[in-house]
Amino acid sequence: MGRIDGRNTDEKRKCTITPHVLAFPDGSVEIAMGDTRVICTAFVEEGVPPFKRDSGEGWVTAEYNMLPGSTLTRKRRDRGKIDGRSSEIQRLIGRSLRSVVDFKALGERTVTIDCDVIQADGGTRTASITGGYVALALAMKKLQREGRLTRWPLRDQVVAISVGIVEGNAYLDLCYQEDSRGQVDMNVVMAGDGSIIEVQGTGEEAPFTRKELNTLLDLAEKGSRELAEIQKELLGAKGE
Repeated sequence: MGRIDGRNTDEKRKCTITPHVLAFPDGSVEIAMGDTRVICTAFVEEGVPPFKRDSGEGWVTAEYNMLPGSTLTRKRRDRGKIDGRSSEIQRLIGRSLRSVVDFKALGERTVTIDCDVIQADGGTRTASITGGYVALALAMKKLQREGRLTRWPLRDQVVAISVGIVEGNAYLDLCYQEDSRGQVDMNVVMAGDGSIIEVQGTGEEAPFTRKELNTLLDLAEKGSRELAEIQKELLGAKGE
């Protein structure tokens, strides 16, 4: 059985990353992965959390939210306390981006990455990571132009993509309808050189084999390299 949108099993959805979509953040993008759309912004503040104070090192953190109109039925706003899913996703985004940051080069500054989903069709967390990295890099470019950095603080790129097994077939970059029917659901975060930052994988209906895991990781690597090329085209060959 073919895919819902006619893609090949190893074909990601069309990805576009539009920079500078908002006037006030230090870095901002809108990323679209198929019908999933996320606004990612980066704000730089002087100073760091207490546990980093006087260390000479900076910090990167993230927040994630789905807007009320992003889903088929209205998504209730988080008021006061965010829901468990959003909390888990924003921790993933923060961990993923911090993995490539040279905090000494950043200096005692805090960068907050906000990821707001304006339309959800699967893969919102992976789109947030891929777009969040670009917003972060744009903010670093601004600091560099202003002479506030002595060296470039990003050691590599960060990209993320979903893979899964649906009706016995391994697919790259699942849309919502595929994800909701999947037997295996996995999100893979990679650096630009193809090394793995994090893997989140679950057998939703049954365990999966090592062979199937290897197939999914191969698909994720292919998709990640394609996403990294899109980032490079936008940011420059070295992301600087």
